[in-house]
Amino acid sequence: MHRPPAPAPLPSTDPADPGPAPRRPSALRGLRVRLTPLLLAGLLAAGCASVVNPVSGRSELTVMSEADEVALGAKEHRQILAQQGVVDDPALAAYVDRVGQRLAAQSHRAQLRWTFTVLDSPEVNAFALPGGYVYVTRGILAVLRDEAELAGVLGHEIGHVTARHGAQRATRQQTAGLGVLAATVFGAAFGLGDVAQQLSSAAAAGVVASYGREQELQADQLGAEYLARNDYAPQRMIDVIAALKRQEQYAAAQARAAGREPASGGNWLASHPSNAQRLDQIRRIADGYPTPDKPVEGRSAYLAAIDGLDFGDSPAQGLVRGRVFVHGGLGIALTAPAGWQLRNTPSTLLAAHPDGQVGLLLRPVPPQAGRDPRALARKLYEPVELHTEARTLHGLDATLVQGRRKLPNGGSQPFELLVVDGPQDKLYLLQQAGAAEAVRREQAALREAAASFRPMSEADRQLARPWKLRAAVLPPGGWARLAADTPLPPGEAEALLRLLNGADPVDGDTRPAPRPGDRVKTVRAD
Repeated sequence: MHRPPAPAPLPSTDPADPGPAPRRPSALRGLRVRLTPLLLAGLLAAGCASVVNPVSGRSELTVMSEADEVALGAKEHRQILAQQGVVDDPALAAYVDRVGQRLAAQSHRAQLRWTFTVLDSPEVNAFALPGGYVYVTRGILAVLRDEAELAGVLGHEIGHVTARHGAQRATRQQTAGLGVLAATVFGAAFGLGDVAQQLSSAAAAGVVASYGREQELQADQLGAEYLARNDYAPQRMIDVIAALKRQEQYAAAQARAAGREPASGGNWLASHPSNAQRLDQIRRIADGYPTPDKPVEGRSAYLAAIDGLDFGDSPAQGLVRGRVFVHGGLGIALTAPAGWQLRNTPSTLLAAHPDGQVGLLLRPVPPQAGRDPRALARKLYEPVELHTEARTLHGLDATLVQGRRKLPNGGSQPFELLVVDGPQDKLYLLQQAGAAEAVRREQAALREAAASFRPMSEADRQLARPWKLRAAVLPPGGWARLAADTPLPPGEAEALLRLLNGADPVDGDTRPAPRPGDRVKTVRAD
């Protein structure tokens, strides 16, 4: 949850009208970007033209010229920077840009003005926009092992741009009025169901997920080719896909431990290749390229570049620590009911029941929306009944608002929200969300979560210490010993460190697992 300088108008939370949703690719389903209506209309009005694909050398019909790609990429780039935020680390930004520019200069579209950006997101994600805009998250940097793997991720995304995959999708989908312009390399489902869907950018945009199977495999192939052209071993693309496989295995184990169903391939389109398929195909592809005599690995340079990088949630957006959410900048905290899950976005915190059907939303009220609880309720709903009751919550003035709102079918449904005067003279909404029956069933837990909203205590301030990636030496006691010196949850720490360092080889992995005495990544409380 940001402390935004200029908040947007207060949106609706009607399940039938979710309004503008928070822009975090956080269900880990991949960041999707749609063509804005005016821009799409202009492209369609222009009709299809024939261009030569820079990779295949063949002519293809398109609704997007290169100039259109550049214009669209530049426009969406500004929006992504505003929505996601950029890691404030000039040295890291310069390092990632240097690796990316080297690869792009040896690509099929070296003439583009390429832009490489590190987004301030803990999600394991990378994507590209037409026109030469490539993004990696700090989450993906945490699971990569060295510069060669970073180059593999960047090369894959450069491949999507050089092969004009975004333009191809926009052309094929022109009759539907949609364009999918970005896709993830890595991802795993969190599994929050309907409530999370209300909050996800995918639900708000209503767009189609990631690239198809052939486009992903072509991007893998181009990634291997661009590695080979830049003195990296093309086989390191195998390690990039292996990292995806490890991430999936870790996410599945975490889901089972939490009593959730592991993510299935349904989170991507059925045409998307499975990681097993990609490993098999990229192994054959990579072996077709010559391997440099002294391939660049760049492990020391990579570990130095990411040393001190935020790990997990960003302190600027608040931190989830188990069942507790703390935001040092805003001075607030909230505790979720036992078994519930906390999901933090740049503008909203969601405490969700494990079945994903009901949750509590916490968000700041924009100043322009005013401070009258009854007026706020009218902005959010069309109430046919409205009642308010003054309360005190951990020393804070609060107002309980209850009533009934109109439904499209002519009926009505009860609603309840808590309006709280928080620290720093900021106003907050705590809203119940979900199907009426689920809200009734979980009413006690929803009220428990709302009642936990509080100014930060000393214990909360200790939890609010940010976590950082640090380089360390793997001790003789191995991962268990290293895990004991981290702030990570004891039941997860060792498995997470093994994931971050690629310590569990998977089929096709070309790199040996770290051994005691090797430099590795760990997590420290700052």
